Amino acid sequence: MELYDVIKNRKSIRRYRNEPLPDGALERILEAGRLANSAKNRQEWAFIIVTDSETKAALVPACHDQSFVAEAAAVIVGCATDEYTMRCGQPAHVIDTSIALDHIQLAATEEGFGTCWLGSFYQDQVKSILKIPDKISIIGILTVGIPDEGGDPKSRKRLEEIVRYERW
Repeated sequence: MELYDVIKNRKSIRRYRNEPLPDGALERILEAGRLANSAKNRQEWAFIIVTDSETKAALVPACHDQSFVAEAAAVIVGCATDEYTMRCGQPAHVIDTSIALDHIQLAATEEGFGTCWLGSFYQDQVKSILKIPDKISIIGILTVGIPDEGGDPKSRKRLEEIVRYERW
C-alpha cells in the first residue's frame, strides 16, 4: 500500500476475528514504533504487549468495559518512561509516545490489521493488572487484530477549515 492509502484506510476497529496475528507481524509493527522520532532522540517509551486471553479479559473493566479489548489478537500499552517537557512547554513524553503508537497503527494498517486507540481507561487499574510502576505513565492503549468489520467511515474537516497560511 502507498503511504497516503495507508493513512486514508486506517480506521478504528472495534470487532476482531478470534485469530492470532501471523508469525512475525507483531514484531514488524512494533519495529515501526521503535523507529519513531522523539524529542532529542530520547525514545522514552516502552510497550507492553498483551496476548494472553485472561489478561486481556482483565483489562476490559479497566478500559470502561470495552469488550473488544478482549477480542483483539494483541493489546499494546504505550508507556512513557520519563516525564520530559520541551522548551516550548509541551510534554515531550506524551507527544513522543503518541507518535510511536501512531507509527504502530499505520504499520498495522499496512499489514491489513485493524487497530483502535483507547484513551478511555483507568490508569491505576491498568497499572495494577500489568504491574506497571507508579512512576510510569500510560499514554495510550492500542488494540490490534484481524478486523471482523469494516470500521466506521472517517469524516474529516476540509483542508480549508483547518489550514491557515502565514498567520492565524
